[in-house]
Amino acid sequence: MTDEIKIIRGAKGPKPPPAPYRAPDTLHSRQFATVQDLISEGEIEGFASASKEEHTKGTTAYENASLKDVFLDDTPILQPNASSTNPSDEQFNFKDVTFKSKFGTSNQTAMSGIPAESRTPVGVQVEVENDDLATTWTAIDDGAGNLSGKNYTVNQIVKSGNDAASDLIVFKCTTAGQAGTTEPAAFLTASVGQTITDGGVTWTAQTVGLTGAVTRQITNTDVDAVVVTLTWPQIQIFQDNGDIRGDTVKYAIQVRNDSDAFATRIEASVTGRTADAYARDHRIELTSGFTTVDVRVLRITPDSTVSTRVNAFQFTSFQEVLDNTSTYPNSAYTALRFDSKQFNRIPSRKYRIRGIKVRIPGAGASGTGTPTVDIQTGRIDYPSGYVFNGVMGAAVYTNCPAMCLLDLLTNTRYGLGNHIVDSNLDLFSFVAASKYANELVDDGQGSTEARFSCNVNIQSPKEAFEVINELSGVMRCMPIWSAGGITLSQDKPTSPSYLFNLANVGESGFSYQGSSLKTRHSVISVSYFNMDSKEVDFEVVEDATAINKFGSILKQIKAFACTSRGQAARLGRAVLFAEQNESETVTFSTSIDSGVLVRPGNVIEVNDPVRAGTRRGGRIVAAASTTSITIDAESQTSLTTRDSDGNLNSGPGLTVQPTISIIMPDGSVETKTITAESSGVCTLDSALSTTPNVNAPYVISSTTLQTQLFRVIQVEEQDGINYTITALSHVPGKYAFIEDGTILPTRTISLLNQPAPPPSNLTITETTIVINNIARSKLIVDWQPVEAVTQYLVNYKFEDGNYVSQVVFASDFELLDTPIGLYTFQVFSYNAALELSTNPTEKTFNAIGKTALPDNVQNLTIEPVNEQFVRLRFSQSTAVDVLHGGRVYVRHSNLALNSASFQAAQDVIEAVAGNATEAICPALAGTYLVKFQDDGGRFSQTEAKVSLSVVQITDEIIVKEDREDTDTPQFNGTKSNVQYDGNKGGLVLTNPVNNATGTYDFVETLDLGAVFSLSITRHFQGVGFYTGDLFDNRTELIDTWTDFDGSVANDANARLSVRTSTDMSSYSDFNDVANGVFKGRGFQFRATLETTDTAQNINLQELGYKAILKSRTEQSAVITSNQGATSVNFANRFFVGTSGLGNQNNFLPVVNISPQNMGSGDYYELSSISGTGFIVHFKNSSNASISKNFTYSAVGFGKGG
Repeated sequence: MTDEIKIIRGAKGPKPPPAPYRAPDTLHSRQFATVQDLISEGEIEGFASASKEEHTKGTTAYENASLKDVFLDDTPILQPNASSTNPSDEQFNFKDVTFKSKFGTSNQTAMSGIPAESRTPVGVQVEVENDDLATTWTAIDDGAGNLSGKNYTVNQIVKSGNDAASDLIVFKCTTAGQAGTTEPAAFLTASVGQTITDGGVTWTAQTVGLTGAVTRQITNTDVDAVVVTLTWPQIQIFQDNGDIRGDTVKYAIQVRNDSDAFATRIEASVTGRTADAYARDHRIELTSGFTTVDVRVLRITPDSTVSTRVNAFQFTSFQEVLDNTSTYPNSAYTALRFDSKQFNRIPSRKYRIRGIKVRIPGAGASGTGTPTVDIQTGRIDYPSGYVFNGVMGAAVYTNCPAMCLLDLLTNTRYGLGNHIVDSNLDLFSFVAASKYANELVDDGQGSTEARFSCNVNIQSPKEAFEVINELSGVMRCMPIWSAGGITLSQDKPTSPSYLFNLANVGESGFSYQGSSLKTRHSVISVSYFNMDSKEVDFEVVEDATAINKFGSILKQIKAFACTSRGQAARLGRAVLFAEQNESETVTFSTSIDSGVLVRPGNVIEVNDPVRAGTRRGGRIVAAASTTSITIDAESQTSLTTRDSDGNLNSGPGLTVQPTISIIMPDGSVETKTITAESSGVCTLDSALSTTPNVNAPYVISSTTLQTQLFRVIQVEEQDGINYTITALSHVPGKYAFIEDGTILPTRTISLLNQPAPPPSNLTITETTIVINNIARSKLIVDWQPVEAVTQYLVNYKFEDGNYVSQVVFASDFELLDTPIGLYTFQVFSYNAALELSTNPTEKTFNAIGKTALPDNVQNLTIEPVNEQFVRLRFSQSTAVDVLHGGRVYVRHSNLALNSASFQAAQDVIEAVAGNATEAICPALAGTYLVKFQDDGGRFSQTEAKVSLSVVQITDEIIVKEDREDTDTPQFNGTKSNVQYDGNKGGLVLTNPVNNATGTYDFVETLDLGAVFSLSITRHFQGVGFYTGDLFDNRTELIDTWTDFDGSVANDANARLSVRTSTDMSSYSDFNDVANGVFKGRGFQFRATLETTDTAQNINLQELGYKAILKSRTEQSAVITSNQGATSVNFANRFFVGTSGLGNQNNFLPVVNISPQNMGSGDYYELSSISGTGFIVHFKNSSNASISKNFTYSAVGFGKGG
């Protein structure tokens, strides 16, 4: 039997129900805010987009286009690419925004809808109901819009089921009967009160929800609008499955004036869900001329008949509104109304407008046309050949800076019109500036634009001078007040209007001043308002050449009234060009005949022979005709040029097409070409307009030498006769360069730019110098300077190596650490243009380096120190390589002076430093021989010799002898109430009347290096004197006078004091000294000048001291040495000298060792002798260390302690 496996499966049961759905709470109460903005003085053109699209003001298209130029939080209300005539809802970035505007006309009306006063809301708090269809809705409408032949009774209400029917109309049965089978077509167009027959039934149309409507009346006839507030406590539907959903409630608001019929003003609905109160406001404009106004709120949606559907609402309140009736003439302003649903705060507002209308030039003279304004750009378009006749036209919108400035100067509301009228202005200069400003130039982005445009919003009062200059600067103009009027001088292509040379300027000539190249900016950052981003943007302009030379030097400037990137870039290039090429000014004086003709802004020609390198200007001495002119100083006036080597060509350089410019009798300048010249008579290629006056200034120019051009920036009257003119360098080719990068033409203003000749008289010398205490060889190359040359190029090479180049700014050149060998030098000259001379000056030099032998020792003398030692003194070496790194060798020979030689002598001491001037040596009879050795090991050629026969003992040494009166400068120490009197040649009290005591502290502190007993002797020489010969000079009581007639001044005195220190930091009190012994390491000296009679003073003519250390001998008891080197310390330190006192170790003590029981061959080595001790090492004949008993005696100077 087989077991059967059974599988038992159980049911899983029903699926769990889904979680209940709860619709989001989407309804929130909305608040609206209205903001008014004053945007400009009026009248303005309007909004930019609307004007460019050429819409008519007041039309819907204009209002829609305006919304493209209204920015809330930098976002336009209507998208820029939207249709202005029929924009779609999706093209509005903000909903429920109401916008109104006024353009600032003088007769504009008040803006409607702007509340000036809102009264306290009147509470209603009544529920609006509609139960007309509550029981019959489903019975009358089968969903297909058919009445289906049903029977209807009187007062029964139906509603059309067709979507095209009005929601506000229902039909009440007034004659009972059976309806037709279809809905009558009249239901779609019926109005309230209309009767319709359908089958056997008569229907009368009436307003929906009329029985539950809520009405309130307004009796204040001044009210302009009413705000109705509706409130829904809840809107939600609770379904059997637990879902909570939203609902839709339709309603209407009707208004009736007096006894007129109600008119529906609002028909709206609320859709969504809210679990708490939701309120909604409606502003309803009221028409004027009423006695009473009834406001009625109706519910269109039938009332809910079940508790699970909650959608009732109340007519909560109404609020009477009185609007602002102010017209604000001549002020352009706007009003914006928006709700809190889109903004949680008042948003920022920006408006893109076309601003104030200003006058532009009218019809031109002789039918030359009438200027117009380009509607797209605001640029004034002048007809070709337009000639201004002095008459201005009507006011229109333009962004021409000249016309904006003219308006600001003459407007009586916001400008200077109460002080300036057209007759005070040179209108022709304004129109000329306008024509130049409105010419089309490359905008840098593949199109063109006006050269200068003015787009600015001046929001706060400013000084008139500041605003005028800012607006003038937009178009590179300078306003000038002259002869009771204002004229504009513009930086634009202009022919020279006057000329100057040394003949018509003051005797001081021309004075130039410029800025340092290194301080000129190489990068300009221009800030301007970007109309696309609606914020300040930056355009950066760089000079690559200047950056490579001097690095990035940034200058930040603000482009006033600029909204164009191209205009900002041109401004940056103009500033950059001016700094790099037009920063030089010239100043000169001239007489009244020139001073009264020249005005700021004029371009002038200047011929300065100092800068040009030759005379090319003067005065005319005769004018035979309009084609023959005789110039002055013909022999000094050059028409010549230079050849390729920089040499002047001979003869008149007429091959370079010289021209002559002459000031004519009317003050104008005329220029003609010179075709021939002989003895100063110049023949012109064509006739002048009239014969020039004798003594008229002239300048000559040619293709190889042209005049300098400057633009006048200041003319200042000095004394009624002379004028001072200041002008800024001017480059006429800059305009094309600034606007389109056209390469600047070359202008030669000086022959100094021609190649300069090379220098002459090239000399080369070799020397040795010290750097960081190391002697180093150096070659010095020198030459005769070339006139007008300030810079040279030196090429040099060693042996057959490559040339190395170096630019120098003097007439010499130095080369350090030069090896021995052949050098070749070439020297070129640079001219003012930094061009090299055609050929160099060349020379070779064979350097020997430091191979020369040191100088011989000079002035060698000998003096005994004591019985054991002598001191050799000699002059310091003059060789640098001996003083630094060299040595002084001292040898001794037993031979007589004439027989001894350095080669046959032996060192008597270790060689001392090369800068030494003395050496302490053992006292030996015979000859001492001394030579210098340099840092390369080379000895002097000949030794110096001195002999010694008898040793004399020196009992003391003068450590220092100090004289303050012989120092340079004299008495250079610290003075208190004393001074040095050069007439008296001494130190005196500054003012004895005020301070009867004064002190003088010596310059130097005496430092012995350790504590010693020092003998000090003062040095004084002084004399008392009277400060005056009058009784009035003496202030003491006459009874105290020790001398009446002032012949003897005994009451003034001086004394010397010293204070000591053992550690060079803390000092004792000052103690008087004349001749005494003091113990210490450091010694500071003070002289005190004093008087007991304030009429007497003291003249301290000599002041100093002498510091002396006595000789002494120290002897020891028996000492046992170690089995090796033994260090022995003196009982008292000896003075051995310091770096400032006789040199370090120049006074070492003489040590004599007396050993005991020395065996055969035993000896000792004595070393490391110092002021504190020495080392002795005893050895036997096998050079092995041994121990011995010994005593020593040491002879030296000073007793330390």
